[in-house]
Amino acid sequence: MKLENLNLKGLLSSKNFSLAAIIFGTLGLCLIFASGTFQGKSKELEIPQDSKPVSEQRREKLERNLESLISNIQGAGTSKVLVTLETGMETVYATEERKNKEASEDKSSGEITRKKESNDCEKKFITVKDSKGTEHALAVTEIEPKIKGVVVICPGGDDAIVKKRIVEATTTALNITSTRVCVIKSG
Repeated sequence: MKLENLNLKGLLSSKNFSLAAIIFGTLGLCLIFASGTFQGKSKELEIPQDSKPVSEQRREKLERNLESLISNIQGAGTSKVLVTLETGMETVYATEERKNKEASEDKSSGEITRKKESNDCEKKFITVKDSKGTEHALAVTEIEPKIKGVVVICPGGDDAIVKKRIVEATTTALNITSTRVCVIKSG
C-alpha cells in the first residue's frame, strides 16, 4: 500500500477498525502486564519473627517472673506458670470535646407556647504528625490487661503450707483474689 492510497474512510471501515482495535488493545494489555513484571519488587513490611502483641509479651514476662518467684519458695521446687488475661492492652487517646447547648422559648400573651432545647456534643481525637507526615491519634495512657487467672504447677503443689505460700505470693504480686489462683502438684 502506498501512502497516497491510505485514506480516512478505509481506516475507519468496520473491518479495519475492528482489527486495529483488537491489535492495539492486545498490545496495550501486553505493555501493562510487562510494566508490572519488569518493575523492581516492592518492599514488603518486614515483621520480626518474634514480634507479638504487647499484651502477649507482657503475659509471657509475667509468667517468667512468677516462675522465678515461686521456684524460690521453700518446698515449691521448679514451677511452671500459666497466666490468662481477661482483656488485652488498651490505649486511651486524647480527645477534644465541644458541647453546644441551646434553649429557646416562644411566648404568646405571657404564656409559654413552645419550648425547645438542643444539646450537641462533638468529640474528636487529637492527632499529631510523625516525621513521615502521617497523622496518628495522640496516646495519653495505656491500661494494663486484666488478669483472669493463674495456674501454678510445681512439685510441692500438694503440700498445704507450700500451696498457701504460693497463693499468697501470687495474689500479692498480681493484686488479684485467691479464687483466681490454682496450685497443682506436677508429676
